[in-house]
Amino acid sequence: MKFRPLHDRVVVRRIDEDERTAGGIIIPDTAKEKPQQGEVVAVGPGVADDKGQVQPLDVQVGDRVLFGKWSGTEVKIDGDDVLIMKESDILGVLEGATAAKKKAA
Repeated sequence: MKFRPLHDRVVVRRIDEDERTAGGIIIPDTAKEKPQQGEVVAVGPGVADDKGQVQPLDVQVGDRVLFGKWSGTEVKIDGDDVLIMKESDILGVLEGATAAKKKAA
């Protein structure tokens, strides 16, 4: 991706949830809600504090994160639908998800 977010902005790619319920019922696209978790694709350098020093962000590229339902701005970059949001819109990082993904790869 040839996009570099500025300041405390983060680029997140949504991760689609399973299309079946626990009982095996397939959920059609029209009935699905947008997923509220995604993978961080790019991060900005951080925000300058009162002294002018840049404070780096807590999230890193590759982290799996949870965010609010209406967070961020949807854009299309290099043919991919991604969200650009501030780091403060991210609710938290899923710790076990990144480790499990790396083991599978």
